[in-house]
Amino acid sequence: MGRALRAGRLATFAYFALNGFLMGMWIVHIPAIEDRAGISHAVLGWLLLLLGAGAFVGMQLVGPLTDRLGARVVVPVSAALCSAAVVLPGLATNVWTLGAALLVLGLGNGCLDVSMNAHAVQVERGYRRPVMSAFHATFSIGGVLAALVGARTLSWDLSPAATLGAVALLGLAAAALSAPALLRPEPAARTKAADGAAAGDGAEVLAAGTNTRRRTPRRIWALAALALMLMLCEGVANDWSVLHLRDVLDAPAATAALAYGAFSTAMTVGRLLADRVAARFGPVAILRYGAALAAAGLTVAALSPWTPAALFGWTVFGAGLSGCIPQLFSAAGHADEDAAGVNVSRVAGLGYVGMLAGPAVIGPLTHLVPLNLTFFLPVAFCVIAACTAGILRDPRPQPRTPEAAARV
Repeated sequence: MGRALRAGRLATFAYFALNGFLMGMWIVHIPAIEDRAGISHAVLGWLLLLLGAGAFVGMQLVGPLTDRLGARVVVPVSAALCSAAVVLPGLATNVWTLGAALLVLGLGNGCLDVSMNAHAVQVERGYRRPVMSAFHATFSIGGVLAALVGARTLSWDLSPAATLGAVALLGLAAAALSAPALLRPEPAARTKAADGAAAGDGAEVLAAGTNTRRRTPRRIWALAALALMLMLCEGVANDWSVLHLRDVLDAPAATAALAYGAFSTAMTVGRLLADRVAARFGPVAILRYGAALAAAGLTVAALSPWTPAALFGWTVFGAGLSGCIPQLFSAAGHADEDAAGVNVSRVAGLGYVGMLAGPAVIGPLTHLVPLNLTFFLPVAFCVIAACTAGILRDPRPQPRTPEAAARV
């Protein structure tokens, strides 16, 4: 199993990087696609809601499918769908075709997001130590690679359709080549549904037999609520960090751009290190102290009148947030082996809603208070996450094996 597990881990890295690369290539081509479709920024903003809606629907659909068919089947199909869909926005010529393209792309992205995270949980279960954060770091690295590749292809004046078409073919090839290394489904334990209900996680059996359906436990919804709050915080950094430095601190455009760069770099580095920290101190510590650090960093950024101090604050904010979301995904996936896909889809789905809600929440607040003061809403969310980090503790009794003792 050792060799198969290592191969499965490498394949998971490949799918996370592919997802980040595909979405990054769409992002860097947004201006060119907007011009081709002949739409305004305002219309594009509304169309992006279709991308989010498609992703949310895909997440909810693929969760049960992953539990039923196994990630080994669902991940490659989802990756192929996402890869094929990335070319569609490049072919759009008006608002209707672009809207349909974004809906399909969002669907593929949502399917891949949940299924690859469910497989990541399976890999982590095999390793018996935290490995989830490194996968999420690989997603970020895929986005960075997309920015570099996209900048080069745009400098060559290649059309979005040509570039994204080549990306689609590359993605399809990567999805097919990585598929054989994915882990086979674990032995089903659906006949032990009653044990899951008695384990203290709030599961309720609604129907007996091999197709047993459970209500989503309250603990999973609590994890999903935390994901919504923390991913809203991440969305605030994505959408408002540059504007904060430019409009509040009057920084030059080039300097203001460093705010997002500092945040995203700290996120990536933090996720590469978070697994080792989680193995040493546990996921509760990652969430508690990471969210507290994020709250402190964003407070510094919001209150500082100096650009260097604000950049430092955004960096600390990214470092603190970096390991939090992977811990929530991991906890959801490990809560019930038979419902890992559904549970991850709940957490990922609400988290994605939070990511999209960032602009919608902060924007109206700026009509009431200055932009930097609106950041105290995500600060409050980070404080809530730090105070409720104990939700990550598995309520089920844990055997005192040598491996378990080593992870305490």
